[in-house]
Amino acid sequence: MSGVGLVVALTGGIGSGKTTVADRLAALGAGVIDTDVIARTLTAPNGAALEPIIETFGAALRCADGTLDRARLRDRVFADSGARAQLEAILHPRIEAIMLEQLAALQTVYAVLVIPLLFETGQERHADRVLVVDVPESIQIARVMQRSGLTEIEVRRIIASQIPRQACNARADDVIDNSGSLAQLEPQVRALHVRYQLSAASGQRPACNGFNRS
Repeated sequence: MSGVGLVVALTGGIGSGKTTVADRLAALGAGVIDTDVIARTLTAPNGAALEPIIETFGAALRCADGTLDRARLRDRVFADSGARAQLEAILHPRIEAIMLEQLAALQTVYAVLVIPLLFETGQERHADRVLVVDVPESIQIARVMQRSGLTEIEVRRIIASQIPRQACNARADDVIDNSGSLAQLEPQVRALHVRYQLSAASGQRPACNGFNRS
């Protein structure tokens, strides 16, 4: 069993700013577990998922230095839903197992599980509360293109593979609007941090912030 008083699952579409919100909550004292970090560890040289991925998708995905050619793999799986399902079957059970191990070891007041494909994988069952970081699609596209160098078509393909924005928001307990500046984001994060601390201490779920999880 986890030593935390409340478990919050944090999700949102690509480019929404999940890491930014998670980092701010961590700075305020939350115990944060980022499944993207777990995935990178699993697919690094000697990672538990690297060889299964190479065996499934071919030796061409292994770079000369032994690392995974992430760009080539990304292009493959977002162009082929069958390949994406194969990759998810390799990664998701391993990621989930490590996440739960790390959660059990936490001793913070509350925990934040950063899970990009939260609803797609059904992992909201591990959380007491769901927090969605939301931005309009136009901002998602601009941010991802700027940080990753992907084309608009590539970004739209990734967005299309994720749960639609409205459906994601409709299943949230709390929604943070991250379409503005960091200065506009900060008070939202701090307000949620206080609510989560109080909820963890009392053992009661805080009231929903405008949305109800179905």
